[in-house]
Amino acid sequence: MSNSSSIRHFLLLALADRRQLQLLHFCLLLAISLAALLGNGLIISAVACGHHLHTPMFFFLLNLALTDLGCICTTVPQSHAQFPSGDTQGP
Repeated sequence: MSNSSSIRHFLLLALADRRQLQLLHFCLLLAISLAALLGNGLIISAVACGHHLHTPMFFFLLNLALTDLGCICTTVPQSHAQFPSGDTQGP
């Protein structure tokens, strides 16, 4: 018996019905995601360039930043792509 389930779409719930609130949500999500990308980029570059930061703690911090970067780069663009159309179910 194998697991044969697969998810083929990305579902976002509508957070607001009014266009102004949707635009506010879009701008806030964009600002938060850019701040997270900048922060993770700084962590990655600091750990990679600083030889005194090559310790196990910073190795795990680097991996956490890379994982967070991957999650942000996957979900946020999907949300931004669905914003103009108002579609809550993506590809």
